[in-house]
Amino acid sequence: MNTTEKINAAKGLDDLYPVFDEARYTAGWHKKRRSLWKEPATEFTPRHWSYAEAYAALEKASQWIDTELAERRNLLMFNPVGDNDYDTVRTLVSAYQMIKPNEHARAHRHTPNALRLVLDAGPGLFTVVNGVKIPMIPGDVLLTPGGCWHSHYNEGADTACWIDFLDVPLVHRLEPMFYDEHPDVYQTVAEEPVAHPYWFKRADIDAALDKAAPDENGVCRQLLASAEHMLTMDLTCIRMPAGARIGPQRDTASRIFAVTKGAGTFSSGDQSFAFKRGDVFAAPGWARHEITAAEECDLFEVNDRPALDKLGFYIREAWEG
Repeated sequence: MNTTEKINAAKGLDDLYPVFDEARYTAGWHKKRRSLWKEPATEFTPRHWSYAEAYAALEKASQWIDTELAERRNLLMFNPVGDNDYDTVRTLVSAYQMIKPNEHARAHRHTPNALRLVLDAGPGLFTVVNGVKIPMIPGDVLLTPGGCWHSHYNEGADTACWIDFLDVPLVHRLEPMFYDEHPDVYQTVAEEPVAHPYWFKRADIDAALDKAAPDENGVCRQLLASAEHMLTMDLTCIRMPAGARIGPQRDTASRIFAVTKGAGTFSSGDQSFAFKRGDVFAAPGWARHEITAAEECDLFEVNDRPALDKLGFYIREAWEG
């Protein structure tokens, strides 16, 4: 019998459901799982990762993994949801990456947008983005917009480590993923500028924070001028005096924070994490969270609000009425 004949032959709903399933229909009154819920719900949870721990792990792994064996020597910070071993929050991923002296992380490009926050580096560390050579200095933020060729070099004597942030999980869900390896492995350096829209120097960030007007808690913020190049992410530098607090705050944006100076506490619900320089912590969307500075702190925040804003999905509080 064809589908219509099976439907006509049904003696009750229990006869219809297998026909629906075979024809790839779901009866809205007989779903396996709910499709709507009262407010945002996710299995992703607030998390914290230690820079000291990650650095030790990458240093140990570097005995056996170099940039010839692995295109990038990095440790992804993942949220333990189901079989996920990649996403930090639903739309964003962060990773610690290490490059040893005289190593070269070869060039590739991909749809996802990426950026780096440099933690530790000596002279001779730089990235090349579409032929533009940009130094990587501790505290700097460097952009790699989607589609740009990028590679990293350490021509100095010191091991370097930074934090990568990418919107790969968002691209996974929307599925417009493209990836290429550079046919020549090495990019040709065409330009060595003293300033570039992809390069936010720590000295400039500090100067902007020094001039920023503090909020009622004494917290200063500087939104980096990256919107033209990072369409899915906001990048914000934050300075908190000792004893200052952010939150409690909650909205639909997912957030990843990195600590560039100081120490404090990140709390959400019944969880509380102590953080220090180099650490990373994350708050998924709609997770009410609070940050308290034990001493003067500088934080770097990456969130997905621009993507939500464009879709009309950024919401600060639950609907009323």
